[in-house]
Amino acid sequence: MNDVNNPEADRTADPTGQVTDAAPQVTDPALKNVTDPTVRVTDLTVRHRRTTALNGVGLDFGTGVHGLLGPNGAGKTSLIRVLATVAPPASGRVEILGREPRGHRELAAIRRELGYLPQEFGYYPGFTVREFVAYVAWLKEMPAEDSPAAVERAVERVGLHDRIDTKLRTLSGGMIRRVGIAQAIVNDPKVLLLDEPTAGLDPEQRVEFRRLLRELGERCTVVVSTHLVEDVAAACTGVTLIDSGRVAYRGTPDSLVALGDAESVAEPGPALGDNAIERGYTTALRAHRERALEGAAR
Repeated sequence: MNDVNNPEADRTADPTGQVTDAAPQVTDPALKNVTDPTVRVTDLTVRHRRTTALNGVGLDFGTGVHGLLGPNGAGKTSLIRVLATVAPPASGRVEILGREPRGHRELAAIRRELGYLPQEFGYYPGFTVREFVAYVAWLKEMPAEDSPAAVERAVERVGLHDRIDTKLRTLSGGMIRRVGIAQAIVNDPKVLLLDEPTAGLDPEQRVEFRRLLRELGERCTVVVSTHLVEDVAAACTGVTLIDSGRVAYRGTPDSLVALGDAESVAEPGPALGDNAIERGYTTALRAHRERALEGAAR
């Protein structure tokens, strides 16, 4: 797995490096029982030196598109990196496709079924789009006879087929991001992990990407970390809000919109956001922090 992310990108605000809130998460009843989850984490804790990035997180994900929302430093990237098997947790249990990522054999078996796009991914500027995506297919141990067609299909799906034999060094930032998406889906993964995938994409490309996400989510588990709540509203079947290393809220985009609509009645005005899902996001975040303060005061 190719990841050049800063391992300390997700930090809690506590200067002691500890997550001190003990607030329970709020979960939409529709998400309480995930049948046949493909990804499961239990009591997951991740630390970067003296900083706790995730503290006792428990989550299940099944088939569909799952959005991870939260402020900068909330722990989203740390969670994605653990699920991608590029960073080990300090404690807790991780199961991906019924396997725990322990030992070379188990790791190799999981990684063959994973697709992963980090916030920044390393690539060889002298490679063409075709060569780079084919190289990743080889890393994922795809059968040689299947690789050429899979590469062309992945590049076509991200709208770069007319650039398939173009050197990466000549592509724009948005095109490079689409190459990153192509390499993540070349093996038709059963679990697809995307960290800020729409960064650098223009509005038209984001609309096309959302369509691709919905298509992929019909048959695999997609976990998308993003700051863009409109992407979650348009493409995701579930949403998880992470704050200060803990799960603050789980639900559907519709339930988050309903929360925002209710709050706009109780507190009119644009202070909580410009639309219903932004207001729902802010409302859920504030409620979680209030519960944390109440718990700390007991």
